[in-house]
This record gives sequence, C-alpha cells and structure tokens, in this order.
Amino acid sequence: MPVYKKKNGKWYYSFMLNGERKHGLCPGASEKKVAEQFENAIKFRLAQQQNGVMPREEKNVPLSKLISLYENYAKNNKLSYKSDTYTLKIITTFFGANMIVQKITPRKIEDFKEWLKSTRNVKNSTINHYLVLLSKMFNVGIDNALIRNNPLQKVSKLRENNHKIRYLTTAEEKRLFLEIEREYEVVGRERTRKTIYPYIHLKNIIICALQTAMRKAEILNLKWSNIDFDYEYIELLETKSGKSRKIPISRKLMKIFKELYAISTSEYVFVNPDTNCNYVDIKKAFKTVLNNANIKNFVFHDFRHTAATRMLEKGASIRTVQDILGHSSVSVTERYTHTNAQNKKSAIELLVK
Repeated sequence: MPVYKKKNGKWYYSFMLNGERKHGLCPGASEKKVAEQFENAIKFRLAQQQNGVMPREEKNVPLSKLISLYENYAKNNKLSYKSDTYTLKIITTFFGANMIVQKITPRKIEDFKEWLKSTRNVKNSTINHYLVLLSKMFNVGIDNALIRNNPLQKVSKLRENNHKIRYLTTAEEKRLFLEIEREYEVVGRERTRKTIYPYIHLKNIIICALQTAMRKAEILNLKWSNIDFDYEYIELLETKSGKSRKIPISRKLMKIFKELYAISTSEYVFVNPDTNCNYVDIKKAFKTVLNNANIKNFVFHDFRHTAATRMLEKGASIRTVQDILGHSSVSVTERYTHTNAQNKKSAIELLVK
C-alpha cells in the first residue's frame, strides 16, 4: 500500500519486501511527497542490505549502544527529549546497560511490565509510556541497520482507566500562588539569617501555562526568538504535532515578558540562574508546592486543561481553542466542553422556562 497519514497528522510507510511486511513512521514528513521519498530510501536501504552492499544488523549489540543511538535521535527530533532521561534510567535499571539487545524478548518485556507494577508501583499509563519509548528505541536501531527486529510488536499495552478532565479551581490557584510566593528564613554561617523564595521561579512559568495552554516542554524551551513583541504573539515552530502554531499573548503575560526581556542575558525566556540556560525540569519544586497547597491529583499538563476549559466557559469558540491548543481534530478539544457542572445545570434550567 502507498504511504498514508494517520489522524495524529503523521505519515507512515507500509510495503511488502520478499514476502515480509515493512511498516513504520516517516519522521519529519509533513506531506505525502516527503513521506514517499522516505519510503523509497527505506526500500533502497533494505534492498542494499539483502544484496550484501550494506551491512546487516550487528551481533550482540549492548543496550547502552541502542540507548546512545536513541538519545541522539531524540535530541534532534523531540522537543521533550530531556524528559526521556528518567525513563531511560528506569529501562537501564531493569535490563542493565550491558544487556544484549537481541536477547530482549517479548517475555522479558512482560517481566519488565510486571517489575514496574510490583516493584515501582506505577500506573498503567506510565508503563505504556515506557513501552512506547522502548519500542521507538528498537525502531531507531532498525532504521540504522543496528538490529533487525522490534520485540515490542508482539507486546500488548496495558488497559488504561479513563480519567475525568482535571483542572485548577480558583481556590486552588490562590493557594498555589501563595505557596510559590512564600518566603523562608534560613540560617547561614555565623548564624546570619537570610530570606529566600525557593519556589518563586515557578510563578512566571505557571502564569504562562495558564495564559497560553502551552505544554510544559514548549514553555521550558521557549526562546525570545519565538516571541513577536510588535504583534504580540508566540510562534512555536517545534511542537508535538510537528506543525507550527501561533498563540496570542495576553496583556498580563506580555507585561511579564517585557520585564524578563529587559534583564535577560539568555536566549531562553525562563532561565535557571545557575546555568543561564532553560530549566531541564521543575518536577521536584512543582510537587512540593502542590503538596504544600494541598492540591491533589494534579500534574503540570492539567494547566493546559485548565486554560482550555476557562476559554470555552467564557465563550471562546471551540475552533479557536482547537487552533490555540494545536489539536489535529476538533473532537479532541470537545472533551473540554463538558467539564463544568454548573453550566450543565444552567442548561437544564432553561427547560423550565
């Protein structure tokens, strides 16, 4: 069959070669012509291998080599590649860096799933995330003629429970910012006292999330070159969907951007003062302020849900919100239209009149 495009906006190749089905992603392809060029390159490489012109898979490839190859791929192609570091550590902890990749069978991956459940007590959705990354590692190895097979093709993902949309209430937002702005007094050498604000760096990052509905990786990687101060919008060129999108900047956020830009010495908007570069992650500090503010079952991505919900509840059109969030389909955005019980109650009361 010819190359085809899925609902996620990505292109895939699928063809038969000597009785064997070859199928995979066409990375970076944004249109059919580019995907076809990638497919032809794959066909050529495989034919070259079969004719002995190009080397076939290596023998006894250690997991560390496959991880290194994947890290290089992720750094060049994934906006959130830095967050993969933790997942790679978990994978290495279980299998071992010297594990021979060709010996990682579907059975061993099932053992990995069980280990994650019983030993690390992680959710099914997290386990599936690990499996997706592990599968991509194998596919990168295949694309680079390092290995031949991906054992994840014979491993099923776990069933995930459906969760209701979680968004930040007004009361929770007030408590959260109170904790972020809270001052702490520490005693230094010679009993000198000093006032510090250990979580204040989260403030502008979270305001940006609530004012734009951007993803965490998009915010932490935001550069001044992405911001148009004249026309007041953010242009994201590297996104999860692979498509660029423009987001208008609110008055509140524009004021913050101008203040930060006036004192900035970095290409990034939100800067770690210790490195003068962007924050790699903010998990520890974010978890602490959530606990201190008594906010349960909330993750950073829920700010995106919050922003989408608030825009729709205040009358924004679903198509506009879809465009801001960068959803490929309006059906994805529609899940935010049923979150407010009060709105439902108001609608039902209209039947009385």
